Amino acid sequence: MPFGIQPIHLILIIIVALIIFGPSKLPEIGRGLGKSINEFRKGAKEMTEGFKDEVVNADAPVAAAAAGAPAQAAPTQTAPAPSAAPAASTVTCPSCGAQNVADAAFCNKCGTKLSY
Repeated sequence: MPFGIQPIHLILIIIVALIIFGPSKLPEIGRGLGKSINEFRKGAKEMTEGFKDEVVNADAPVAAAAAGAPAQAAPTQTAPAPSAAPAASTVTCPSCGAQNVADAAFCNKCGTKLSY
């Protein structure tokens, strides 16, 4: 049994509850306790699902920002293109052509493994 409670302990708890609350209040207290436990379980389940949604959705803004960054950064990169410094700090993805930082293992846009 949970928490190391044995059947004799449950019987003793029920007897003490009958003495304290009386036989007329005991069913009402049991219903209230059952509803409380169900609400706790429901809240824990909703919280777990909320955390899962946050983890799944946390990748979407990063991907959207990565997809939007090359389009906005492209005009500024075209002006200093004659210098070799921007080319050395970025790597082009062989699948989608997106620019990634030089030490990235995977493409930020499509997820393809970058080879060096």
